[in-house]
This record gives sequence, C-alpha cells and structure tokens, in this order.
Amino acid sequence: MIKLDSYWLKIESLALNFTDVIIIGGGASGLMCAASAGQRGRKVLVLDSSNKVGKKILMSGGGRCNFTNLFVEPSNYLSANPHFCISALNRYTQWDFIALVEKHRIPYHERKHGQLFCNDSAKDILTLLLAECERTQQVTIQTHCQITQISTNDDDLYRFVLTTSKGQFACQSLVIATGGLSIPTMGASGFGYEVAKQFGHQVLPTRAGLVPFTFTDNIKAVTERLSGLALDVTMTAKDSTSFHENLLFTHRGLSGPVALQLSNYWQLGETVAVNLLPQLDMGTWLKEQKQQHPKSLLRTQLIPLLSKNLVLELQALHWPNYAETALAEIPDSVLLTIADALQTWTLKPSGTEGYRTAEVTLGGVDTRELSSKTMESKKQKGLYFIGEVVDVTGWLGGFNFQWAWSSAVAAGEFV
Repeated sequence: MIKLDSYWLKIESLALNFTDVIIIGGGASGLMCAASAGQRGRKVLVLDSSNKVGKKILMSGGGRCNFTNLFVEPSNYLSANPHFCISALNRYTQWDFIALVEKHRIPYHERKHGQLFCNDSAKDILTLLLAECERTQQVTIQTHCQITQISTNDDDLYRFVLTTSKGQFACQSLVIATGGLSIPTMGASGFGYEVAKQFGHQVLPTRAGLVPFTFTDNIKAVTERLSGLALDVTMTAKDSTSFHENLLFTHRGLSGPVALQLSNYWQLGETVAVNLLPQLDMGTWLKEQKQQHPKSLLRTQLIPLLSKNLVLELQALHWPNYAETALAEIPDSVLLTIADALQTWTLKPSGTEGYRTAEVTLGGVDTRELSSKTMESKKQKGLYFIGEVVDVTGWLGGFNFQWAWSSAVAAGEFV
C-alpha cells in the first residue's frame, strides 16, 4: 500500500519514511543540492551525523568564508580526469553564486587573486543556504543521524532504503555529499568512499591537500626558530608547478598560502624549491653588491631584503665559511652558488600535517564512473556523488566552494 500524500510507504508491513531525494551530508554541496532539488518540487531529506549542519562552512576562511573566486577556470582543479569539472563549472558559475549572495544582501569583499570573502561572518553563507532550502518548503534536515545500512530495490519509485539511528527511510534518488577526510574534528569520515565501493565504484587514493609541510631533518629546528616569520616567495614542486604567495614559518614546518597550494602537487619523498627573492636575479645582484660594497659582509646586504633572523639561518646553512669575509674576498663562483641557494633553496619535507589541518582531500570517487552532466553514477541508477567526495580538488582561494555549488546544482537539476 502506497500513500504518496503523506510520504509513507508500506511494503509487506514494513513502514518506511518515503521521500523523493535523500542527501547524505549537510555541508556546502549537500545543502546547495537540497535547495536546487527543492526548487523543482522534489521532496528532499538531508541526513547528517553531526549535531548541526554546515560546520566546515562556519570555520572556513578564518570565519569569513572564502565562498568563491572571480577567476574560476578548470585549470584551477586537480583530477585524474581533468575535463570532468568543466560541464558543471560552466553551467553554474561563480557569477551565479555571487548573484545569490547579492540577492541575500550579504556584504562581501575581494582579497588578492580574486578571492571573495564575507565582510561579517561565514554564518551568512550558511544562513543563505538554509533560507534557500526553507524557501522551497520541500526540504527537511535531520541531524544526529547515523546510517548503518543502504540497500536497493528494483522498484523505480523507491530505489534505496536507508537504515539509520532515526529509523528507516526510502527514496528514489540518493545523493552522497559527505565530503572528504579533512578535519575529522568537524565530523569528516570516509563514509562516502565506502558507499561508492558498495556500489562498485573505484575510489582513487586519497591524501591530505592544502596542508602545511612538516620536517624531521635539520630544517625543523630552523623553522622552529623562525616561527611566525612570513614573506612572499615563489615555491616550486618537482613537476615544475609553482606558486608565488606568502610563506609562513611555524614550529612544525612551513605553512602559508604558497605551501598549502604546493602541497596539492607534492608527493611523499619529493623536494620543493623556494625562491626567497623572486623579484631579483641574485647572481647579478650579488656581483653588484661586491662592486658597490666591497668591504661589507654578505649578511649586511641581505638583511634589508630578508629578516635578520632568516639571513643568519641561511648564512649558517649556505655560507658558514664566508660569514665574516668581506664581499670583495668572496670568489664570484661562490657568490653564484649562494645565489642559487637563495633562489632554489631545496627542501625535503618529511610529510604534511595530514587530515587534522588539511583544507581538502585529494582523490576520491573516480569521475570516469560518473556523468559530468548530472553527477549520477554510471553503475547505479539514482545514485549521485557531489562535492569533495569526488576526485576533483580545487586550489586555495574559493575554488573548492565553487565546485561544491556547481556540482550540487548539476545534480540538483536531475535528482
């Protein structure tokens, strides 16, 4: 017996809460998808294991939420299938989300590199998403909900049955928006990957992304002594990917935007190269200093460009034998070696801080087994994957939020 008006489904005396769409995960992509599907008149239930939805939104961007970027391009994303993100990003753009922000009269500002932040609080973005869900009068949100089993039926009306701590629920479309493994204190888990595997999907290897580097060699002591120092540098990975941004020394290693960006392109065991003075040709500059200030010490000329503490550390590492030698007495060949050390300071991280502080998770559900138009599984009808759980990872700067919005709307138009 089926009573659609009350959304209850009875099959062989088994009572199930029935709804059109169930979305697992009440984060950015999950809430956006709920609003999108609700606007089409689809009855949506959002299930989240946490005590409240949108936790990562609230903590993002230092509490201001870097909600998108003015310069979103597919090249800002990493994936084993780099063309996958193009369709969704083109159909729901940064301009679409900016228009939504403006519709809700949320004040925002641009920082460098096109990054857009709320003026007041990240809570404004969560409030926007909840208001959009509420406006449809089709969305129900259930927190504190643990899912213990997902089973399927052949019936197109209720393809999925979920057994949870809040009872059993049945739905026609199931959306996995559970995010990745980053920041487990916010409730992150590998649940979405397990669901993908249950339905025969390949999950590409995952690792922490947009995360600080750590060291165990002599550089660890250097970064500890320089903790708190920040400067603009160019940092390059083994594959020649480079970023010019702020580098921050910490008591654990290297952080700051440039380190976080490069971590996406770094593999364990590889080195990174830091150009401490990218605005100069150091070989030429050092020879000029030798001519103009022959009696000066090298550190005396470098301290105005870099901090004193950093120069002293570099001196101990790269020219200890010439620390007290006048520039005129340092051979040009040695100056060129020092120049190279300053502009390609080669470091070998022992690792990263891991998922504890990572902003994103690299890898995830293989996009070759998903529709780039709808985010639907090619293996299981009615099953969708959106947001961070998918193998699409953006750069630092609002790109991952834009993927959340774009992939959510792509699915929301079809679930």
